[in-house]
Amino acid sequence: MLPYTNVGEIPESIRLILPEEGQEIYMNAYNSAHDQYEHSSEDRIDGKADERDEGAQIAAWDAVRERYKKGPDGKWHEK
Repeated sequence: MLPYTNVGEIPESIRLILPEEGQEIYMNAYNSAHDQYEHSSEDRIDGKADERDEGAQIAAWDAVRERYKKGPDGKWHEK
């Protein structure tokens, strides 16, 4: 998956459970991690796009968890 240019490109399943600020955090963390993986020499040589996407998703959710927690309603709420 390519980096996001706006929160509207984040999958709907994520947009539905994260507040607007959480979506921004997710997008920025995803893009940053994706960029780091993209520029690693090993990734360019091996072409590990799936691993890059998975790593970026993990980094994005880790960033969200720093400020939000998942509530009993399945949505994420500020801590």
